Amino acid sequence: MTFEHPSEKGGRGRLGRFEKLAELASNFTSSAGFSVLCVGLVLAFLVVHALHLPVIWQHLAGDAMAAVSLLLLSLLKNSERRAEHAIQQKLDAIAAALLEQQEGKGGQAHEDLRRAIGVEERE
Repeated sequence: MTFEHPSEKGGRGRLGRFEKLAELASNFTSSAGFSVLCVGLVLAFLVVHALHLPVIWQHLAGDAMAAVSLLLLSLLKNSERRAEHAIQQKLDAIAAALLEQQEGKGGQAHEDLRRAIGVEERE
């Protein structure tokens, strides 16, 4: 178990197995197929309760939905964090480039750009 940012693991520009799986999950969950799967799970849950099936079936239906939710939470959070980190790196690069362009002038925009670099590390 590690507490480092997902984008920092495994070297620059290389995705590990979990990161690849998270990216695939992110793509799948934004598809119509996943929506159909979710509707199917909810309908199965409702049918099990409507038919008053034994409690074991009700638990099975509820557990299936909970398992899907937990898996999605971890996979999608990983994708989100990597995307967030990439966006921040790009914004830092833009800010650094603008800072270089403004070098020597020392105006208010210059100070605002200087404060913007690395803002994600201070918050």
